[in-house]
Amino acid sequence: MEEKGENEKKYLFDNPRNVKILLRSFFSSLVVLLIIEFFVHKHPHFGCEGWLEFYAVYGFVACVALVLAAKYILRPIMKRREDYYD
Repeated sequence: MEEKGENEKKYLFDNPRNVKILLRSFFSSLVVLLIIEFFVHKHPHFGCEGWLEFYAVYGFVACVALVLAAKYILRPIMKRREDYYD
């Protein structure tokens, strides 16, 4: 493994301490947002919108559905033969 020379540029996240600080602040902000959700009154249009963490679960399921649709539905439609550009 090569070590960085004196002339190589050092970046912010090359230092593991900075990465730990970033991750701790990220996860602590998530915990704060989760706690705040218990105290904020929602005005749901549908009953399921009032469930705890509904939008996070809905977003995750939608993202997974988009990836699966792209892989199993769009890929066969857009796929070309292996020698298409020859």
